[in-house]
Amino acid sequence: MNQRLESIVQWLRHHQIDFSVFTSPSNIFYLSGFNCDPHERLLALFVFADAEPALVCPELDRTRVEEAGWKGEILGYRDSDNPWEQILESLKRRNAHQAQTIAVEKEHLSLERAESLKYICPSANLVSTENVVRQIRVTKDNREIQILEEAAQLADSAIEIGLKSLRPGCTELDVVAQIEYEMKKKGVESMSFSTMVLFGEKSGQPHGVPGMRQLKEGDFVLFDLGVIVKGYCSDITRTFAYRSVSDKQTHIYETVLQAQSATLEMCKPGIPVRQLDETARQIISQAGYGDYFPHRTGHGLGIEVHEYPSIHDKNEEILREGMVFTIEPGVYLPDLGGVRIEDDIVITSQGARTLTRFPKELQVIR
Repeated sequence: MNQRLESIVQWLRHHQIDFSVFTSPSNIFYLSGFNCDPHERLLALFVFADAEPALVCPELDRTRVEEAGWKGEILGYRDSDNPWEQILESLKRRNAHQAQTIAVEKEHLSLERAESLKYICPSANLVSTENVVRQIRVTKDNREIQILEEAAQLADSAIEIGLKSLRPGCTELDVVAQIEYEMKKKGVESMSFSTMVLFGEKSGQPHGVPGMRQLKEGDFVLFDLGVIVKGYCSDITRTFAYRSVSDKQTHIYETVLQAQSATLEMCKPGIPVRQLDETARQIISQAGYGDYFPHRTGHGLGIEVHEYPSIHDKNEEILREGMVFTIEPGVYLPDLGGVRIEDDIVITSQGARTLTRFPKELQVIR
């Protein structure tokens, strides 16, 4: 049994919980090494306090589970099967069908599956695993950090590809298509999320959707993108000016850059997460743009593009070595556009080490 699973087993024993059921693909990948999008089919990992674990998967994925190195029981089922029947038999073999307490991912487990679990374990009370898994996953080991750095370097190159794709009259979707095409040629399986390329006033939408807006002189151009490498995500945002830039645009950009730089300086072990958000927000507010910074300053990064911790002013979590997250302050003005600058960082004993390294000084693309 690997160390990650052993941590769950020790937690179950400490809290006198019979077993835990994981159904989120990200946690199953983290704990078992098997990475899969099951679509509507059931994918579940059962971890027991006093028995060997079991992985439930569609039969069509059995070979992939074995290739991923999983050594525990595999409960494979066909599309015409009811997987809960096999699960009940597996629980009976472990004398676990009379469980009194079962830990589940309350933010992921559907009501239908919770009812199925209660049907085969009618005496069980369901409790949450969310906090324990967060605390295990929140610090990355050296191998995870190496993969995240590889993903970050590819994100840097995607920004460069995006810049080279800019030309008068091109659309946001033209540039998105070029970035994703070139990433596929580099062997990237998929993007971390829908690639965002926004021109002009659309850059003022923090979660804008690329479309047929054409590039014009004087536009801000905002790229927000990331790639998945070996199951881990990167996430970078850079903002540029196209051919010309106004004094107001320059002021907005320099304000965001100052906020990001100051926040990065704060990133070191022992600092409360809330201070990062407070630092960025204070600088942006003092510049007169406080009402135009509507989101948190960052988020955890790893198997999922949004993980714990959430970098906001109510989070009292203390930074510690191995945490990986983004720092991404922004200012968004209606009709004019917006600026966001985002980097992926890892906390070390010396402070923040930046994984994304594309230059951040204001660039006017000619």
